[in-house]
Amino acid sequence: MRQPQALAFDVFGTVVDWRSSIIAELKAFGRRHAAHRDWAAVADSWRAGYVPAMDRVRRGELPWMKIDDLHRMILIELLEAVGLTSVGADEIDELNRAWHRLDPWPDTVAGLTRLKQRFLITTLSNGNVSLLTNMAKRAGLPWDCVISAEMFRHYKPDPEAYLGCAELLDVAPGELMLVAAHPSDLRAARSAGLMTGYVVRPLERGPGRPPPRYDEGEFDVTATDFLDLADKLGRFGRENFR
Repeated sequence: MRQPQALAFDVFGTVVDWRSSIIAELKAFGRRHAAHRDWAAVADSWRAGYVPAMDRVRRGELPWMKIDDLHRMILIELLEAVGLTSVGADEIDELNRAWHRLDPWPDTVAGLTRLKQRFLITTLSNGNVSLLTNMAKRAGLPWDCVISAEMFRHYKPDPEAYLGCAELLDVAPGELMLVAAHPSDLRAARSAGLMTGYVVRPLERGPGRPPPRYDEGEFDVTATDFLDLADKLGRFGRENFR
């Protein structure tokens, strides 16, 4: 395997545990409003609304919108659906910023710190720059830089996002590895000429729900977590990770 010059990371589900974090925020919101709902289902619906919302932008039904704005639009619809129609705009904004406060997986910070010793590491997420920056500040994520699809006005999996990331980093697409827990993201990156690193996150969608299917050997590297990824990439380098 050739050695990448830089690693770009998908964030939601790959770097951070969005589901547990959002459920906790929704439960706290419910307690404040004495509202008993299936908050896990609401969290899943909030996340599930994200791809159709991006597709509406691609089709021209909506103007370009950053992910914060798409998340807020979906949230308002969900609150109405569960009968919470009198929540003020400020409180909706605060709940929507839950996506800025997602907790990392247990291996994330240590793994990124090791990988940063060898590689330039960056985000490549549909999350907007302010979201990704606030998340990194809160969670101690040691990025070298924060790159968002917002910069290209193209959401992943549009090729412009992957190629734009390589251009910003001044590396060839084949020198950039996308690291993600989502095979569909990796397949789109591979089609754009990037290397691919699959990290399995079996709990992303909750217990008892298997991770997405993929073929053995489909990606350049497959790892159980970021520490395992550091081990595997270290085998191809000239020096060892600490």
